[in-house]
Amino acid sequence: MKKDRKELFRALKFTLFSVSAGLIQIAVTFLLAQFVITDKALYWIPYLIGLICSVVYNFTINRKYTFHSAANVPVAMLKVFAFYCVFTPASTLWVKYFTETLHWNEILVQAGTMLVNFVTEYLFTRYVVYRNQVDNDGTVSE
Repeated sequence: MKKDRKELFRALKFTLFSVSAGLIQIAVTFLLAQFVITDKALYWIPYLIGLICSVVYNFTINRKYTFHSAANVPVAMLKVFAFYCVFTPASTLWVKYFTETLHWNEILVQAGTMLVNFVTEYLFTRYVVYRNQVDNDGTVSE
């Protein structure tokens, strides 16, 4: 029971930090799309830059405060990079398709994409990146 409660609290912290990362992504994307790259056909560029800012922030804060992991940072970041090597092109393409081809609202598309990212990133981070290196000093645990 104690372990379940700890995992629930961990998921809650990840959620809260992800919300703050999402706000960073939305702000960066919005500002770039409104004032720098204003061509709607190029919306994917502000989206991509906002996503990168969000990922770096989320990785840094969650490693320290959510997963309490002293795992090898370059290795952990490489695993997250691998996740985003799949997620980023896929999400960039569907954002481009939904906003340019189907003319869906950019904010709604981004919100849906962020929800998919949130769920898949938590599962990947918890069970792949920090699988046996959570709440420790870098040693492998159960």
